Amino acid sequence: MLRQKVDTMERRRWLQGAAAGASVLAFCGRAQGQAAARSQPRWEESIRRGLDWLARNQTTRGQWNTPPYPVALSALAGIALIGSGSTTTQGPYKTQIARCTDYLISKCRNNGLIGDPTSDNRYTYGHGFSMLFLSQVLGEEGYDDRREELLDVLNRAVEFCCNAQTSAGGWGYVSARDGANYDEGSTTITQVQGLRGCRNAGISVPLEVIERAKQYIYSCKNDDGGISYSSKQMGTSRPAITAAALSALFNAGDYDSQHVPQMLKYSKESLHDLNDDSSAFGHWHYTYLYYSQVVYRLGDEDWLPFRDRLYSRIVEEQDKDGSWKGQIHPVYIAACNLIMLQLDRGLLPIYQR
Repeated sequence: MLRQKVDTMERRRWLQGAAAGASVLAFCGRAQGQAAARSQPRWEESIRRGLDWLARNQTTRGQWNTPPYPVALSALAGIALIGSGSTTTQGPYKTQIARCTDYLISKCRNNGLIGDPTSDNRYTYGHGFSMLFLSQVLGEEGYDDRREELLDVLNRAVEFCCNAQTSAGGWGYVSARDGANYDEGSTTITQVQGLRGCRNAGISVPLEVIERAKQYIYSCKNDDGGISYSSKQMGTSRPAITAAALSALFNAGDYDSQHVPQMLKYSKESLHDLNDDSSAFGHWHYTYLYYSQVVYRLGDEDWLPFRDRLYSRIVEEQDKDGSWKGQIHPVYIAACNLIMLQLDRGLLPIYQR
């Protein structure tokens, strides 16, 4: 009788998991079908070649050889791969996503940091991108033991992130304690998006941490609507950080504050025409990784004409082997470009409208 009850419970769990998996696959199928209907064959071919290039260049340990930022760029590459609709168990890139998940879990330290402070003096980037990637994986993970492992890692990662916040409400390249309470905009954005991804996946995130981060962004706003590099270095507005800050505010559900319209106006005037690297302070791919998310959330009237110009530029710059050249590392450029090219697919909760 006991064995029969156990078998019945196991069968029920299996059926529930199968139903959930079928639901996910059905959603992915619909979303991909909708995206294909508004896509162009050359865009789809560029995405496939780019994803294949990432898959070929991953090591068997699940990372990409990208010193000095293996954690950050591996997480970004993983996000690009799951943007295709593949998961750890389904799709053409399932092996690479599972390996990337294993690698990032292995980098979680006892204090919750995902990264290595002994070799990475900007470890909060990797921590934020890892929270984002693993939170998206968690939503599709069907194995109970694997979910428990991911939940443990993400709960500890959120706790570390909250403790690393500076007194001003932002984050720096390292934790507030390790970095003498220094903050700056780009790392703050990675933490906010990572925390939002975790919250979407059911991880508890203290509301006051997000509210302090929002207030930090507002405090860095200049009269022209742009965001300064840091609360410690107010002055020149940075288009890249302004676009990233807007994206983070949208992730936090802030569409209507008094600050958003002015920030949006500044960003559109600075970035909407796809200006050259100098207007983005030399960080074109970082800038448009976030600005594309902002425009996508504004709706099709803004998005579709902008998307056509953005995608055409990205596709034209792709090399024959599927990679792209640019600052930081080819893996970084490929990941940024592929995330942008796949926004229309709407498969990742963090990027959905």
